[in-house]
Amino acid sequence: MENTLKNTRIPRATIRRLATYIQVLENLARDGTEIISSTPLAEACGVNGSQIRKDLAYFGEFGIRGVGYNVTSLIAAITSALDVNREWRMALIGVGNLGKALLNHADFRERGFNIVCIFDCDPFKIGEVVHGLEVHCTKDMPALVAENNIEIGIITTPPERAQRAATHLMNAGITSLLNFASARIKVPEHVNVEYVDFFHHLYSLAFNQNRFYGKS
Repeated sequence: MENTLKNTRIPRATIRRLATYIQVLENLARDGTEIISSTPLAEACGVNGSQIRKDLAYFGEFGIRGVGYNVTSLIAAITSALDVNREWRMALIGVGNLGKALLNHADFRERGFNIVCIFDCDPFKIGEVVHGLEVHCTKDMPALVAENNIEIGIITTPPERAQRAATHLMNAGITSLLNFASARIKVPEHVNVEYVDFFHHLYSLAFNQNRFYGKS
């Protein structure tokens, strides 16, 4: 199986689908599936077979015609291509209910995304130990980010504090942010931001519920 990054200009939608492919493939591997063709893989992922082949073509040649994909090898190839086959060290800012819930989420560590430092501006939280990590003051962030080789920042603050949290992270040298706060933040072009907005999905569900089934 050849795995060569052919094109660095990969659409964001493709990256998101690849993440779905990994999840589905991992479930197949846990169930003991060794080989799968594009059609059942596509059905499990909610796309068509040509879309999977097109997405994988960005990274090289995969699978054997008439046989299918080796599940374990395909997982390894996709994770390698996305550079998620290593540890990514992260900092979390905002140790409230949502922050604590994420700290208790085992999937982060299992997938190589390791929260190693947590921060808050509340003096009553600083020094508290949450799931084995001490809550630090944001003024200590630059030194701790450098010391712990942190590359990704997670924002779980109230929305009105999201921009300030992002500024703290960027000032500490972090250029990749995952924002759970329900607020848009301003960042320079070299900083990457992904938003996790629960209301975006709830609005979509509410709209489709009314559209297809009418108001209750």
